[in-house]
Amino acid sequence: MTLLDQDSNSIAFVDVSKTFPTARGAVTALERLSFSIRRGEYACILGQSGCGKSTTANLILGLERPTSGFITVAGADPAREFARLRGRLGSVFQSDRLLPWRTAIANVRLPLEILKIPESSLTRRAAQWLKRLGLEGFEDSYPQQLSGGMRQRVALARALVPEPEILVLDEAFAHLDEVTSERLRIDFHRLSKETGKTVVHITHSIEEALMLGDRIFVLGKPGKLLAVIDDVVGKDRAELRSDILSHLQGAARHARKERSSIDRPGGRAAIGEEWAT
Repeated sequence: MTLLDQDSNSIAFVDVSKTFPTARGAVTALERLSFSIRRGEYACILGQSGCGKSTTANLILGLERPTSGFITVAGADPAREFARLRGRLGSVFQSDRLLPWRTAIANVRLPLEILKIPESSLTRRAAQWLKRLGLEGFEDSYPQQLSGGMRQRVALARALVPEPEILVLDEAFAHLDEVTSERLRIDFHRLSKETGKTVVHITHSIEEALMLGDRIFVLGKPGKLLAVIDDVVGKDRAELRSDILSHLQGAARHARKERSSIDRPGGRAAIGEEWAT
């Protein structure tokens, strides 16, 4: 079975590289990245800042095109065949990105309006998802009237209401306090499993990845796959944490050694790395 076997794989990257031009030369965000995510799997992509996690998310969503290599998402090229994926992909980012002039229920309705779903079912479907995410009674509240955790619940409902096959979360809980974020993680994980979603969860938190992931893909700079942790559920978390830290620390030592061999200023290490996040 190959990475591009869509009978089992919902998402596949094959030798994907991504570079961004800067005034001082090209910055590599991903370097020959290959992996696949199965249908119905909760996959966490874990790594430090600057390792290409968000670039990977943007490529899955069709917001960027790879410099080289191939990507398939539900059998389509997400950048070139985006129309085929309308309504089949959902996303939630660190910022809730709610429209301040719309109420909670109007924000949740928005993707259904874009998809031209019949008016008769819009409010009902939006209200159902707000209820499932614990926001019954807050349908007519505006974003500025809600707490950060409640706003993120609205954002999750908005992503779920079109009933997409695949959900991409990019540090979706990172800005919340620990109690709120843990509650949201538990609720979202339960809903994603109940509805059979394929989830790609971008995170820098080892604990979050261990809590949620069926598999964990560990990335290092610049966008290299360091390890794949299979069958996370049921394994000893302390051992897994140690294994992941070993991979990340080894990659960090290698990166420091490589940087020390490049002359500053003007060397590659002097180039801003903000693109490779």
